[in-house]
Amino acid sequence: MCERNHSFDIARSGYINLLQSQDRRSRNPGDSAGAIEGRRRFLDRGFAEPLKRTIGDLLKAGPVLDAGCGDGYYLGSLSIEDRCGIDISADAIDLAARRYPDCQWVVANADRFVPYADHSFATVMSITGRMSPAEFRRVLVDDGRLLVAVSAPDDLVELRGPSRDRVQRTIDSFAPDFEIIERRRATTVADLDAEAVRDLLTATYRPREGNAASVTLSLDLLLFRPAS
Repeated sequence: MCERNHSFDIARSGYINLLQSQDRRSRNPGDSAGAIEGRRRFLDRGFAEPLKRTIGDLLKAGPVLDAGCGDGYYLGSLSIEDRCGIDISADAIDLAARRYPDCQWVVANADRFVPYADHSFATVMSITGRMSPAEFRRVLVDDGRLLVAVSAPDDLVELRGPSRDRVQRTIDSFAPDFEIIERRRATTVADLDAEAVRDLLTATYRPREGNAASVTLSLDLLLFRPAS
C-alpha cells in the first residue's frame, strides 16, 4: 500500500524508511531513545490496558493507519487486518517492527505528507500523535472513521497538575473536513511503584526521581467521520 515514488530504505527489522533530509529538523527526530525505552517498560507492565481496550472498542474496520504510532502499542494490539503505522522516530518504528511484524511500519513525517494513496484506509487513528486533517481526509475513504485521542485535563494530574481541556480546540481544528460523531473519555488510576513512576516521567520528558503513587491516566477520544 505504501507509495514509493522516491528513494527508501528497508531496515533489517522490516520497516520502510521514507524520511528525507528536508523532513527532519534534527539528526534523530522524534522521541529520544530514553523516552521510547521508558514508555515501553511502562506499557509492558499493563498500566494502560484499560485505555487500549476502549480504543479497540471504537475501531472496527481496516485497513487502518496509525499516524504518530510510536512503538506501536495501540496499533499492534488491534485484531484488524492491514495495519499500517507511521512515525518520525526510526528508533520507535524499529521497536514496533520487531514486536509486531504483521503490521507495516514506515518512518516518515506525517506533518508534511502521509505516504499512501488517496482513499487507502477505512480508519485513521492519531493517539496523542500527529494531527494532519487534510492528509487524513485524503487517505480516508468517504465513509471512513477517524479516531483522535488527546490527553484529558486529569491525565497525570498527580504529577503535573491539571491541564487544559483540548477537546473543543481539536474538534475545531478538524472542521470543515470532519464532523464529530462520538466523544468518550477513557480513564484509569494506576498504582505505580517508584520504578514505574520514573519510567513514566522519562517517557513524558520529566526526568526526575519519582516515588510510588496512584496516577491517573486519561484520554479524551474523539471519533469523526468525513464531513458531508
